[in-house]
This record gives sequence, C-alpha cells and structure tokens, in this order.
Amino acid sequence: MQVFVNNKEVDTQATTLSTLIEQLGMPAQGVAAAVDNKMVPRTQWADFPLTAGAKVTIIKAACGG
Repeated sequence: MQVFVNNKEVDTQATTLSTLIEQLGMPAQGVAAAVDNKMVPRTQWADFPLTAGAKVTIIKAACGG
C-alpha cells in the first residue's frame, strides 16, 4: 500500500505504525509520530493500524543550540 511519510510517497507492506517506523530505519528513541495530523503515543504504535493514503509525520529529536 502507499502512505505518505513527511509528504513523500512510500510503498510499504507495514500494517502498523511500529512496523513502518522500523522499516524506515528510525531509531528506537528520540522519535515522535503523527498520523493524519494526530499524535500517536509510542505505547500505541504497535497497535496503531495504517491505511492506504495515510499521512504520517515522523519527527526526530536533535541536539544543539
């Protein structure tokens, strides 16, 4: 299925947010995610279903000043 990750079209077989984030190679810590403009707590990633056309926003924390 196709989803949009940070406004880029991505083909994936992932059925959950957790699986998608793993497939994208994101780190286990320092990442926040929203689906269709709604924040999804990390505790819900494994159970949060993805649907075709979903708009996923992934934000990585960065150090600096």
